[in-house]
Amino acid sequence: MKKVAQLFLVALLAGGITLGAYKTFLEKDQFTFVSESDNNPFITTSMPTSPRGAGINEVDFTIAAEKTVHAVVHVKNMTVGTSNPIAEFFYGYKGGQPSQVGTGSGVIISPDGYIVTNNHVIDNAKNLEITLNNNRSYDAEVVGTDANSDIALLKINVEEPLPYLAFGDSDNAKIGEWVLAVGNPFNLTSTVTAGIVSAKARSISPGRNQSFIQTDAAVNPGNSGGALVNTNGDLIGINTAITSQTGSYVGYSFAVPSNIAKKVVDDLLEFGKVQKGILGVTTINANSSVAKEKNLDQIDGVYINGVEDESGAADAGLQEGDIIKQVGNVRVSKFSELTGYLSTKRPGDIIEVIVDRNGKTETFEVELKKKMTEILPIMGLEVKNLSKDDEKAFKTKKGVKITNVPERFRGYELEDKVMIMIDDEEIKDVDDAKELFGSISRYGRTSITLLGKNGERERLIFQ
Repeated sequence: MKKVAQLFLVALLAGGITLGAYKTFLEKDQFTFVSESDNNPFITTSMPTSPRGAGINEVDFTIAAEKTVHAVVHVKNMTVGTSNPIAEFFYGYKGGQPSQVGTGSGVIISPDGYIVTNNHVIDNAKNLEITLNNNRSYDAEVVGTDANSDIALLKINVEEPLPYLAFGDSDNAKIGEWVLAVGNPFNLTSTVTAGIVSAKARSISPGRNQSFIQTDAAVNPGNSGGALVNTNGDLIGINTAITSQTGSYVGYSFAVPSNIAKKVVDDLLEFGKVQKGILGVTTINANSSVAKEKNLDQIDGVYINGVEDESGAADAGLQEGDIIKQVGNVRVSKFSELTGYLSTKRPGDIIEVIVDRNGKTETFEVELKKKMTEILPIMGLEVKNLSKDDEKAFKTKKGVKITNVPERFRGYELEDKVMIMIDDEEIKDVDDAKELFGSISRYGRTSITLLGKNGERERLIFQ
């Protein structure tokens, strides 16, 4: 027994020596930072105590969803088919019957039934049907449309006040902020999906420098015209487009910012058409070969390549070579940010423009003016409003001056003449000319009346 006890003590002593040697010479130091109590095995980080949108389980979407779903409607676009006498004779088919051509979503923006949606949702409609989230249906009339921003305003007549969403301030939306997309895809009642703001002032079409909010909230065909809201239920965008090779959602969705949509709606209600405030500068596409030759493709801001005569920019003193860094309270690093801000303004608005001029920061107060130039549909003529010198030279205060002509019309000597009429309609300015040319037939006969520099008047007829 004594011998066993001795062996146990020897073994215990040897084990202690071995453990001490391992701790001293072999084991590496390991540190775990914990908060106040060592009983909490949580590693501390630099994350703020209550981060905005820190995790999906920490964000409450229910309030925003409840405020939104009943204010989003289903829009059914119907058109009337053409009559086919042969089909009617052989098959008894009745032409002129309504046939559905498209569906989308819309957002009620007032209790008396004004609804905003996308222009492409209601384009060419003969009849529009609105279905509320409670399945009640109404016929709708088009109050006005703007193809450039893809916004349309509808109206339904209702007996009692409707749930609606007020426009929020899309300039305050932050990249990474949680948002909800609410619409009626696949002919369902209001459907809610969640995501974040992926980018702002996103341009998705090279030919149209529009400014969109990009989100990864799931948006599918039928969501067009629906609401993009933040977690407070504020309307910050009108869902408009997706980027997809399949036609269905793959992670890239785009919405017209609410500040642009609100301005379009206000203009349609007050003026019947959109009032565009023009800065009066020309720029160079950052991806163009000219920009790369001049080392302008990497600049932070918008390079002014030219200033239009008698524009707000010219009156304020902006110059070629200035780099626009900020307009109002919006920082500008690319052209779509500039156009997005200007899309919320009207002629006569005064904005603050901050530029970099030869390395120095300068600030200008610029009054926006009406658009001076326009390329007319169908014929493709480039025209501009008359300057004071033009009014004196041509002895007229109405009409537009032709500044550029497509190749097929070069032989008619149209350039630098003033166009005062199309068919029997008087032309007042470029907006008037664009509207009138947009209503003529591509295949019909059109006449234009011109004034020459010597006062001669001529009328040309195009087949």
